Amino acid sequence: MLQRVSFPDDAQDDQGAVAGGIAADRLRSIIERVERLEEERKALSGDIRDIFAEARSAGFDVKVIRTIIRLRKQEPAEVEAQETLLQIYRRALGM
Repeated sequence: MLQRVSFPDDAQDDQGAVAGGIAADRLRSIIERVERLEEERKALSGDIRDIFAEARSAGFDVKVIRTIIRLRKQEPAEVEAQETLLQIYRRALGM
């Protein structure tokens, strides 16, 4: 949602905070916060990648670890329902 400031003829204050009816300082702050969080996310992704590399070198199956992490994020009832459906589908396919 845009934050509009009502000034006659879109006049700027002493700090240049308004341009085209938009609070420039507020906009700059929002953009800088998002950029900072994107940098943090990039660093965290690298750390996670390093941990998976460590797991792989220790002989663990990274695909299975990712599945376990995904399952741990879900509610137990949801996991149980998915496992039940998986068993039904396997039986239907003769597996």
